[in-house]
Amino acid sequence: VGTFYASPSPTAGPFVKEGDSVTEGQTLCIVEAMKLMNEVKSTVSGTVKKVLVKDGEAIKKGQTLMIIK
Repeated sequence: VGTFYASPSPTAGPFVKEGDSVTEGQTLCIVEAMKLMNEVKSTVSGTVKKVLVKDGEAIKKGQTLMIIK
């Protein structure tokens, strides 16, 4: 359904990485779907425990991308 991008551009660092603290509303990644770039924002505050997909990987609707606790 889309492509996961961990950073805003190929030369930039990732929006977040494992161990980072995030706040509600913070951008976590970009998902490209049908040539549109959509920012995915956190719905919770916490710490990124695990990133479950790799940069540039194809993802499906409803797939878990990160674990935040």
